[in-house]
Amino acid sequence: MLTLGCARNEVDSEELAGRLEAEGFRLVEDASAAEAVVVNTCGFVEAAKKDSVDTLLEAADLKEQGATRAVVAVGCMAERYGRELADSLPEADAVLGFDDYPDIADRLRGILEGRPHVAHVPQDRRKLLPVSPVARGDAAVDVVVPGHTIAAPDLPEAVAPRTGPRAVRRRLDGGPVAPLKLASGCDRRCAFCAIPSFRGSFVSRRPSDVLGEARWLAEQGVKELFLVSENSTSYGKDLGDLRLLETLLPELAAVDGVERVRVSYLQPAETRPGLVSAITGTDGVADYFDLSFQHAAPGVLRRMRRFGDPDSFLSLLDDIRRQAPAAGVRSNVIVGFPGETEEELETLCSFLEAGRLDVTGVFGYSDEDGTEAASYDGKLDAEEIRARVEHVVSLVEELTAQRAEDRVGEHVRVLVEQVEGPTAEGRAEHQGPEVDGTTTLIGYDEPVAVGEMVDAVVVDCEGADLVAEVTS
Repeated sequence: MLTLGCARNEVDSEELAGRLEAEGFRLVEDASAAEAVVVNTCGFVEAAKKDSVDTLLEAADLKEQGATRAVVAVGCMAERYGRELADSLPEADAVLGFDDYPDIADRLRGILEGRPHVAHVPQDRRKLLPVSPVARGDAAVDVVVPGHTIAAPDLPEAVAPRTGPRAVRRRLDGGPVAPLKLASGCDRRCAFCAIPSFRGSFVSRRPSDVLGEARWLAEQGVKELFLVSENSTSYGKDLGDLRLLETLLPELAAVDGVERVRVSYLQPAETRPGLVSAITGTDGVADYFDLSFQHAAPGVLRRMRRFGDPDSFLSLLDDIRRQAPAAGVRSNVIVGFPGETEEELETLCSFLEAGRLDVTGVFGYSDEDGTEAASYDGKLDAEEIRARVEHVVSLVEELTAQRAEDRVGEHVRVLVEQVEGPTAEGRAEHQGPEVDGTTTLIGYDEPVAVGEMVDAVVVDCEGADLVAEVTS
Protein backbone atom coordinates (compact mmCIF):
# COMPACT_ATOMS: atom_id res chain seq x y z
CA MET A 1 0.00 0.00 0.00
CA LEU A 2 1.65 3.22 -1.20
CA THR A 3 0.11 6.48 0.02
CA LEU A 4 0.54 9.93 -1.48
CA GLY A 5 -0.99 13.24 -0.42
CA CYS A 6 -2.42 14.41 2.86
CA ALA A 7 -3.20 12.88 6.26
CA ARG A 8 -6.79 12.28 5.14
CA ASN A 9 -5.41 9.94 2.48
CA GLU A 10 -3.44 8.12 5.17
CA VAL A 11 -6.69 7.33 6.97
CA ASP A 12 -8.23 6.07 3.72
CA SER A 13 -5.22 3.82 3.07
CA GLU A 14 -5.56 2.34 6.55
CA GLU A 15 -9.24 1.66 5.89
CA LEU A 16 -8.35 -0.17 2.67
CA ALA A 17 -5.57 -2.08 4.44
CA GLY A 18 -8.00 -3.10 7.18
CA ARG A 19 -10.58 -4.31 4.68
CA LEU A 20 -8.00 -6.27 2.71
CA GLU A 21 -6.51 -7.90 5.80
CA ALA A 22 -9.96 -8.81 7.08
CA GLU A 23 -10.59 -10.61 3.78
CA GLY A 24 -7.38 -12.64 3.78
CA PHE A 25 -4.77 -10.39 2.20
CA ARG A 26 -1.41 -9.92 3.91
CA LEU A 27 0.37 -6.58 3.85
CA VAL A 28 4.07 -6.63 2.93
CA GLU A 29 6.57 -3.84 3.58
CA ASP A 30 8.55 -4.26 0.36
CA ALA A 31 6.61 -3.42 -2.80
CA SER A 32 8.82 -5.70 -4.88
CA ALA A 33 7.58 -8.66 -2.80
CA ALA A 34 3.89 -7.83 -3.32
CA GLU A 35 1.55 -9.64 -5.68
CA ALA A 36 -0.53 -6.46 -5.85
CA VAL A 37 0.56 -2.86 -5.30
CA VAL A 38 -2.23 -0.45 -4.37
CA VAL A 39 -1.34 3.22 -4.93
CA ASN A 40 -3.50 5.72 -3.06
CA THR A 41 -3.18 8.72 -5.34
CA CYS A 42 -3.49 12.46 -4.73
CA GLY A 43 -5.46 14.61 -7.17
CA PHE A 44 -5.12 18.04 -5.56
CA VAL A 45 -2.71 20.00 -7.80
CA GLU A 46 -0.64 19.28 -10.90
CA ALA A 47 2.56 18.42 -9.01
CA ALA A 48 0.69 15.93 -6.80
CA LYS A 49 -0.95 14.31 -9.81
CA LYS A 50 2.45 13.95 -11.48
CA ASP A 51 3.85 12.28 -8.35
CA SER A 52 0.92 9.87 -8.40
CA VAL A 53 1.45 8.94 -12.05
CA ASP A 54 5.20 8.51 -11.48
CA THR A 55 4.52 6.21 -8.52
CA LEU A 56 2.10 4.11 -10.57
CA LEU A 57 4.68 3.79 -13.37
CA GLU A 58 7.42 2.82 -10.90
CA ALA A 59 5.11 0.21 -9.40
CA ALA A 60 4.28 -1.11 -12.88
CA ASP A 61 8.00 -1.65 -13.52
CA LEU A 62 7.97 -4.16 -10.64
CA LYS A 63 5.85 -6.50 -12.74
CA GLU A 64 8.90 -7.28 -14.86
CA GLN A 65 10.74 -8.53 -11.74
CA GLY A 66 8.39 -11.44 -11.12
CA ALA A 67 6.42 -11.11 -7.87
CA THR A 68 4.10 -8.22 -8.72
CA ARG A 69 1.12 -9.12 -10.88
CA ALA A 70 -1.17 -6.12 -10.47
CA VAL A 71 -0.88 -2.39 -9.93
CA VAL A 72 -4.08 -0.65 -8.84
CA ALA A 73 -4.84 3.07 -8.54
CA VAL A 74 -7.21 4.28 -5.82
CA GLY A 75 -7.63 7.63 -4.08
CA CYS A 76 -8.45 11.14 -5.17
CA MET A 77 -6.89 11.16 -8.64
CA ALA A 78 -8.43 7.77 -9.40
CA GLU A 79 -11.86 9.01 -8.25
CA ARG A 80 -11.49 12.33 -10.05
CA TYR A 81 -10.50 10.95 -13.48
CA GLY A 82 -11.71 7.33 -13.48
CA ARG A 83 -11.94 5.96 -17.00
CA GLU A 84 -9.86 8.83 -18.42
CA LEU A 85 -6.95 7.84 -16.16
CA ALA A 86 -7.40 4.16 -17.02
CA ASP A 87 -7.30 4.90 -20.76
CA SER A 88 -4.27 7.17 -20.53
CA LEU A 89 -2.30 4.92 -18.15
CA PRO A 90 -2.54 1.31 -19.36
CA GLU A 91 0.39 0.44 -17.08
CA ALA A 92 -2.11 0.42 -14.22
CA ASP A 93 -4.16 -2.77 -14.20
CA ALA A 94 -7.19 -1.05 -12.70
CA VAL A 95 -8.46 2.32 -11.55
CA LEU A 96 -10.89 2.06 -8.62
CA GLY A 97 -13.17 4.79 -7.27
CA PHE A 98 -14.54 5.40 -3.80
CA ASP A 99 -17.61 3.28 -4.55
CA ASP A 100 -15.28 0.28 -4.91
CA TYR A 101 -13.85 0.64 -1.38
CA PRO A 102 -16.43 -1.51 0.46
CA ASP A 103 -15.65 -4.37 -1.96
CA ILE A 104 -11.92 -3.69 -2.31
CA ALA A 105 -10.92 -7.29 -1.50
CA ASP A 106 -13.22 -8.75 -4.19
CA ARG A 107 -12.07 -6.14 -6.67
CA LEU A 108 -8.40 -6.87 -6.02
CA ARG A 109 -8.91 -10.62 -6.08
CA GLY A 110 -10.67 -10.34 -9.44
CA ILE A 111 -7.89 -8.22 -10.89
CA LEU A 112 -5.28 -10.76 -9.74
CA GLU A 113 -7.35 -13.50 -11.40
CA GLY A 114 -7.29 -11.60 -14.67
CA ARG A 115 -10.88 -10.41 -14.71
CA PRO A 116 -11.16 -7.02 -16.45
CA HIS A 117 -12.32 -4.06 -14.43
CA VAL A 118 -14.22 -1.25 -16.14
CA ALA A 119 -13.23 2.06 -14.57
CA HIS A 120 -16.02 4.38 -13.46
CA VAL A 121 -17.10 7.54 -15.24
CA PRO A 122 -16.51 10.36 -12.72
CA GLN A 123 -19.47 12.26 -11.32
CA ASP A 124 -19.82 15.34 -9.19
CA ARG A 125 -20.09 13.71 -5.77
CA ARG A 126 -21.67 16.86 -4.33
CA LYS A 127 -24.87 15.79 -6.09
CA LEU A 128 -25.15 12.55 -4.12
CA LEU A 129 -26.51 14.24 -0.98
CA PRO A 130 -29.06 16.99 -0.24
CA VAL A 131 -27.77 20.56 -0.50
CA SER A 132 -28.89 21.36 3.05
CA PRO A 133 -26.43 19.81 5.56
CA VAL A 134 -29.11 19.00 8.14
CA ALA A 135 -31.20 17.22 5.48
CA ARG A 136 -28.44 14.71 4.78
CA GLY A 137 -29.06 12.50 7.79
CA ASP A 138 -29.79 8.90 6.82
CA ALA A 139 -29.08 9.65 3.13
CA ALA A 140 -25.37 9.78 3.95
CA VAL A 141 -25.47 6.13 4.99
CA ASP A 142 -26.05 5.10 1.37
CA VAL A 143 -23.10 7.12 0.02
CA VAL A 144 -19.58 5.70 0.21
CA VAL A 145 -17.46 8.13 2.22
CA PRO A 146 -13.89 6.87 2.79
CA GLY A 147 -12.96 6.64 6.45
CA HIS A 148 -16.56 6.63 7.69
CA THR A 149 -17.73 3.06 7.15
CA ILE A 150 -18.76 1.11 10.24
CA ALA A 151 -18.20 -2.64 10.37
CA ALA A 152 -19.14 -5.46 12.70
CA PRO A 153 -16.58 -6.31 15.42
CA ASP A 154 -15.64 -9.74 13.99
CA LEU A 155 -12.36 -8.48 12.54
CA PRO A 156 -8.72 -9.47 13.17
CA GLU A 157 -7.24 -8.04 16.36
CA ALA A 158 -5.04 -5.59 14.45
CA VAL A 159 -8.04 -3.96 12.81
CA ALA A 160 -10.62 -3.84 15.58
CA PRO A 161 -10.96 -3.22 19.32
CA ARG A 162 -12.03 -5.95 21.65
CA THR A 163 -15.71 -5.04 21.51
CA GLY A 164 -18.14 -2.91 19.56
CA PRO A 165 -18.38 -1.81 15.95
CA ARG A 166 -15.96 0.74 14.50
CA ALA A 167 -14.55 2.00 11.23
CA VAL A 168 -12.40 -0.64 9.55
CA ARG A 169 -8.78 0.37 9.91
CA ARG A 170 -5.34 -1.21 10.09
CA ARG A 171 -2.42 1.00 11.07
CA LEU A 172 0.30 1.27 8.46
CA ASP A 173 2.62 3.38 10.61
CA GLY A 174 3.37 2.24 14.13
CA GLY A 175 4.45 5.70 15.30
CA PRO A 176 2.94 7.56 18.26
CA VAL A 177 0.90 9.96 16.08
CA ALA A 178 -2.15 9.02 14.01
CA PRO A 179 -4.62 11.01 11.92
CA LEU A 180 -8.23 10.66 13.01
CA LYS A 181 -10.92 11.70 10.54
CA LEU A 182 -13.60 14.07 11.83
CA ALA A 183 -15.43 14.53 8.53
CA SER A 184 -15.12 14.29 4.77
CA GLY A 185 -16.03 16.55 1.90
CA CYS A 186 -16.59 20.28 1.77
CA ASP A 187 -19.52 22.63 1.19
CA ARG A 188 -17.40 25.65 0.33
CA ARG A 189 -17.01 26.71 -3.31
CA CYS A 190 -13.53 28.18 -3.44
CA ALA A 191 -12.90 29.16 -7.06
CA PHE A 192 -9.50 27.46 -7.24
CA CYS A 193 -10.38 24.13 -5.60
CA ALA A 194 -11.75 20.95 -7.19
CA ILE A 195 -11.76 18.85 -4.01
CA PRO A 196 -15.51 19.11 -3.27
CA SER A 197 -16.40 17.75 -6.71
CA PHE A 198 -14.64 14.44 -6.08
CA ARG A 199 -14.73 14.29 -2.27
CA GLY A 200 -18.39 15.30 -2.13
CA SER A 201 -20.48 17.34 0.28
CA PHE A 202 -19.47 17.82 3.90
CA VAL A 203 -20.33 14.81 6.09
CA SER A 204 -19.46 14.69 9.79
CA ARG A 205 -18.69 11.45 11.55
CA ARG A 206 -20.79 10.87 14.63
CA PRO A 207 -19.00 11.69 17.88
CA SER A 208 -19.43 8.14 19.16
CA ASP A 209 -17.63 6.80 16.07
CA VAL A 210 -14.79 9.32 16.44
CA LEU A 211 -14.41 8.49 20.14
CA GLY A 212 -14.52 4.76 19.49
CA GLU A 213 -11.74 5.01 16.95
CA ALA A 214 -9.75 7.28 19.25
CA ARG A 215 -9.89 4.64 22.00
CA TRP A 216 -8.78 1.96 19.55
CA LEU A 217 -5.87 4.12 18.36
CA ALA A 218 -4.83 4.66 21.97
CA GLU A 219 -4.82 0.88 22.45
CA GLN A 220 -2.43 0.70 19.49
CA GLY A 221 0.01 3.00 21.29
CA VAL A 222 -1.00 6.32 19.73
CA LYS A 223 -0.17 9.31 21.96
CA GLU A 224 -1.24 12.16 19.68
CA LEU A 225 -4.51 12.30 17.75
CA PHE A 226 -4.30 14.50 14.65
CA LEU A 227 -7.88 15.47 13.80
CA VAL A 228 -8.30 15.85 10.03
CA SER A 229 -11.01 16.81 7.56
CA GLU A 230 -11.45 19.18 4.63
CA ASN A 231 -12.90 21.78 7.03
CA SER A 232 -12.85 21.01 10.74
CA THR A 233 -14.65 24.26 11.65
CA SER A 234 -17.80 22.86 9.98
CA TYR A 235 -17.83 19.72 12.12
CA GLY A 236 -21.32 18.98 13.43
CA LYS A 237 -23.31 21.33 11.20
CA ASP A 238 -24.96 18.40 9.40
CA LEU A 239 -25.65 16.77 12.77
CA GLY A 240 -27.54 19.82 13.99
CA ASP A 241 -24.87 21.24 16.29
CA LEU A 242 -22.17 23.52 14.88
CA ARG A 243 -20.50 23.63 18.32
CA LEU A 244 -20.04 19.88 18.46
CA LEU A 245 -16.25 20.08 18.13
CA GLU A 246 -16.08 22.22 21.27
CA THR A 247 -17.80 19.47 23.26
CA LEU A 248 -15.92 16.63 21.57
CA LEU A 249 -12.41 17.93 22.25
CA PRO A 250 -12.47 17.38 26.04
CA GLU A 251 -13.79 13.85 25.53
CA LEU A 252 -10.99 13.03 23.08
CA ALA A 253 -8.37 14.53 25.39
CA ALA A 254 -9.69 12.36 28.23
CA VAL A 255 -9.21 9.08 26.32
CA ASP A 256 -6.91 6.85 28.35
CA GLY A 257 -3.43 6.82 26.82
CA VAL A 258 -3.86 9.94 24.68
CA GLU A 259 -1.41 12.69 25.60
CA ARG A 260 -2.25 15.30 22.96
CA VAL A 261 -5.07 16.16 20.56
CA ARG A 262 -4.34 18.40 17.60
CA VAL A 263 -6.95 20.02 15.34
CA SER A 264 -6.14 20.75 11.68
CA TYR A 265 -7.76 22.43 8.65
CA LEU A 266 -9.56 25.42 10.15
CA GLN A 267 -11.31 28.00 7.97
CA PRO A 268 -10.51 31.49 9.33
CA ALA A 269 -13.96 32.90 8.44
CA GLU A 270 -15.61 30.07 10.42
CA THR A 271 -13.24 29.99 13.40
CA ARG A 272 -15.60 31.19 16.12
CA PRO A 273 -14.50 32.50 19.54
CA GLY A 274 -15.92 29.46 21.33
CA LEU A 275 -13.75 27.11 19.27
CA VAL A 276 -10.64 29.18 19.96
CA SER A 277 -11.43 29.03 23.68
CA ALA A 278 -12.04 25.28 23.52
CA ILE A 279 -8.68 24.66 21.86
CA THR A 280 -6.68 26.97 24.10
CA GLY A 281 -8.56 26.14 27.30
CA THR A 282 -8.75 22.34 27.19
CA ASP A 283 -5.96 20.38 28.87
CA GLY A 284 -4.48 17.91 26.43
CA VAL A 285 -5.49 19.85 23.32
CA ALA A 286 -2.56 21.49 21.53
CA ASP A 287 -2.51 25.28 21.25
CA TYR A 288 -2.21 24.91 17.51
CA PHE A 289 -4.11 26.64 14.71
CA ASP A 290 -3.89 25.43 11.13
CA LEU A 291 -5.65 28.37 9.47
CA SER A 292 -6.30 28.33 5.74
CA PHE A 293 -5.86 32.03 4.91
CA GLN A 294 -4.92 31.50 1.20
CA HIS A 295 -4.44 35.28 0.75
CA ALA A 296 -5.06 38.53 2.62
CA ALA A 297 -6.04 41.07 -0.05
CA PRO A 298 -9.85 41.47 0.07
CA GLY A 299 -10.18 41.65 -3.72
CA VAL A 300 -8.26 38.43 -4.28
CA LEU A 301 -10.20 36.66 -1.54
CA ARG A 302 -13.52 37.69 -3.11
CA ARG A 303 -12.40 36.36 -6.50
CA MET A 304 -11.40 33.17 -4.72
CA ARG A 305 -14.98 32.98 -3.30
CA ARG A 306 -13.56 33.36 0.19
CA PHE A 307 -13.95 35.90 2.98
CA GLY A 308 -11.67 38.03 5.08
CA ASP A 309 -9.14 40.83 5.10
CA PRO A 310 -5.94 41.67 6.99
CA ASP A 311 -7.78 43.32 9.88
CA SER A 312 -10.13 40.38 10.54
CA PHE A 313 -7.30 37.86 10.20
CA LEU A 314 -5.02 39.80 12.56
CA SER A 315 -7.89 40.17 15.03
CA LEU A 316 -8.31 36.38 15.02
CA LEU A 317 -4.58 35.92 15.65
CA ASP A 318 -4.69 38.48 18.46
CA ASP A 319 -7.57 36.58 20.06
CA ILE A 320 -5.65 33.31 19.84
CA ARG A 321 -2.46 34.77 21.32
CA ARG A 322 -4.32 36.60 24.05
CA GLN A 323 -5.49 33.22 25.31
CA ALA A 324 -2.36 31.24 24.40
CA PRO A 325 0.69 33.47 23.79
CA ALA A 326 2.88 30.57 22.59
CA ALA A 327 0.25 29.05 20.28
CA GLY A 328 1.48 27.63 17.00
CA VAL A 329 -0.07 29.03 13.82
CA ARG A 330 0.47 27.77 10.30
CA SER A 331 -1.18 28.53 6.98
CA ASN A 332 -1.00 28.21 3.20
CA VAL A 333 -1.21 30.99 0.62
CA ILE A 334 -1.73 31.06 -3.13
CA VAL A 335 0.33 33.55 -5.12
CA GLY A 336 -0.42 34.71 -8.67
CA PHE A 337 -4.17 34.17 -8.60
CA PRO A 338 -5.87 35.58 -11.72
CA GLY A 339 -6.05 39.35 -11.51
CA GLU A 340 -3.67 39.64 -8.54
CA THR A 341 -2.04 43.08 -8.69
CA GLU A 342 1.36 44.00 -7.30
CA GLU A 343 -0.44 46.04 -4.65
CA GLU A 344 -2.49 42.98 -3.61
CA LEU A 345 0.68 40.92 -3.45
CA GLU A 346 2.19 43.49 -1.11
CA THR A 347 -0.97 43.38 1.02
CA LEU A 348 -0.37 39.66 1.45
CA CYS A 349 3.29 40.23 2.33
CA SER A 350 2.41 42.92 4.86
CA PHE A 351 -0.09 40.58 6.49
CA LEU A 352 2.47 37.79 6.73
CA GLU A 353 4.93 40.18 8.37
CA ALA A 354 2.33 41.31 10.90
CA GLY A 355 0.88 37.81 11.48
CA ARG A 356 4.08 36.19 12.76
CA LEU A 357 3.05 32.71 11.64
CA ASP A 358 5.25 29.75 12.54
CA VAL A 359 5.10 28.18 9.09
CA THR A 360 3.51 29.25 5.79
CA GLY A 361 3.25 27.08 2.68
CA VAL A 362 3.45 29.07 -0.55
CA PHE A 363 1.86 27.81 -3.76
CA GLY A 364 1.83 29.34 -7.21
CA TYR A 365 -1.59 29.44 -8.83
CA SER A 366 -2.34 26.91 -11.57
CA ASP A 367 -5.60 26.12 -13.34
CA GLU A 368 -7.42 23.04 -12.07
CA ASP A 369 -9.89 21.12 -14.22
CA GLY A 370 -13.50 22.06 -13.60
CA THR A 371 -12.84 24.98 -11.26
CA GLU A 372 -14.36 28.42 -11.63
CA ALA A 373 -10.97 30.13 -11.58
CA ALA A 374 -9.85 28.19 -14.64
CA SER A 375 -12.32 30.31 -16.66
CA TYR A 376 -11.19 33.66 -15.21
CA ASP A 377 -9.58 36.42 -17.23
CA GLY A 378 -6.49 38.19 -15.96
CA LYS A 379 -4.23 35.15 -15.85
CA LEU A 380 -0.61 35.92 -15.02
CA ASP A 381 2.05 34.25 -17.14
CA ALA A 382 4.02 31.39 -15.64
CA GLU A 383 7.24 33.39 -15.34
CA GLU A 384 5.51 36.16 -13.38
CA ILE A 385 3.86 33.63 -11.04
CA ARG A 386 7.22 31.96 -10.49
CA ALA A 387 8.84 35.32 -9.63
CA ARG A 388 6.07 36.16 -7.18
CA VAL A 389 6.35 32.76 -5.52
CA GLU A 390 10.09 33.20 -5.10
CA HIS A 391 9.52 36.65 -3.58
CA VAL A 392 6.99 35.38 -1.03
CA VAL A 393 8.98 32.22 -0.25
CA SER A 394 12.04 34.35 0.50
CA LEU A 395 9.99 36.51 2.85
CA VAL A 396 8.38 33.49 4.52
CA GLU A 397 11.73 31.80 5.12
CA GLU A 398 12.97 34.92 6.89
CA LEU A 399 9.77 35.26 8.94
CA THR A 400 9.80 31.57 9.88
CA ALA A 401 13.39 31.84 11.11
CA GLN A 402 12.50 34.95 13.13
CA ARG A 403 9.49 33.23 14.71
CA ALA A 404 11.63 30.23 15.66
CA GLU A 405 14.23 32.56 17.19
CA ASP A 406 11.44 34.08 19.28
CA ARG A 407 10.96 30.65 20.83
CA VAL A 408 14.54 30.38 22.14
CA GLY A 409 14.19 30.22 25.92
CA GLU A 410 10.62 28.91 25.67
CA HIS A 411 9.62 25.81 27.64
CA VAL A 412 8.20 23.11 25.35
CA ARG A 413 6.75 19.65 25.76
CA VAL A 414 8.07 17.37 23.02
CA LEU A 415 6.54 14.12 21.81
CA VAL A 416 9.47 11.86 20.87
CA GLU A 417 8.96 10.29 17.45
CA GLN A 418 12.41 9.04 16.55
CA VAL A 419 15.48 7.90 18.48
CA GLU A 420 18.71 7.09 16.67
CA GLY A 421 21.66 6.42 18.96
CA PRO A 422 22.22 9.50 21.11
CA THR A 423 19.81 11.66 19.10
CA ALA A 424 16.11 12.02 19.86
CA GLU A 425 13.73 13.99 17.66
CA GLY A 426 10.09 14.91 18.03
CA ARG A 427 7.62 17.77 17.89
CA ALA A 428 6.63 20.47 20.31
CA GLU A 429 3.03 21.53 20.80
CA HIS A 430 3.20 24.19 18.08
CA GLN A 431 4.60 21.78 15.46
CA GLY A 432 2.17 19.72 13.39
CA PRO A 433 3.18 16.43 11.74
CA GLU A 434 5.53 16.61 8.75
CA VAL A 435 4.96 20.25 7.77
CA ASP A 436 5.94 22.42 10.76
CA GLY A 437 9.50 21.43 11.58
CA THR A 438 10.86 19.24 14.37
CA THR A 439 12.58 19.57 17.73
CA THR A 440 15.87 17.82 18.44
CA LEU A 441 16.44 16.99 22.10
CA ILE A 442 19.85 17.35 23.75
CA GLY A 443 21.26 17.12 27.25
CA TYR A 444 19.37 14.11 28.52
CA ASP A 445 21.08 11.65 30.85
CA GLU A 446 18.36 9.01 30.97
CA PRO A 447 17.36 7.29 27.70
CA VAL A 448 14.18 8.57 26.06
CA ALA A 449 11.79 6.40 24.09
CA VAL A 450 9.50 6.89 21.12
CA GLY A 451 6.08 7.98 22.35
CA GLU A 452 7.43 9.65 25.49
CA MET A 453 6.53 13.27 26.34
CA VAL A 454 9.65 15.19 27.39
CA ASP A 455 9.89 18.67 28.95
CA ALA A 456 12.63 20.86 27.51
CA VAL A 457 13.71 24.44 26.90
CA VAL A 458 14.53 25.75 23.42
CA VAL A 459 18.21 26.71 23.04
CA ASP A 460 18.69 27.02 19.28
CA CYS A 461 16.90 26.91 15.93
CA GLU A 462 17.40 26.52 12.21
CA GLY A 463 14.47 27.53 10.03
CA ALA A 464 11.38 26.04 11.66
CA ASP A 465 13.42 23.33 13.41
CA LEU A 466 14.31 23.74 17.06
CA VAL A 467 16.94 22.37 19.41
CA ALA A 468 15.82 21.95 23.01
CA GLU A 469 17.62 20.89 26.17
CA VAL A 470 15.79 18.39 28.33
CA THR A 471 14.75 19.69 31.75
CA SER A 472 13.09 16.56 33.17
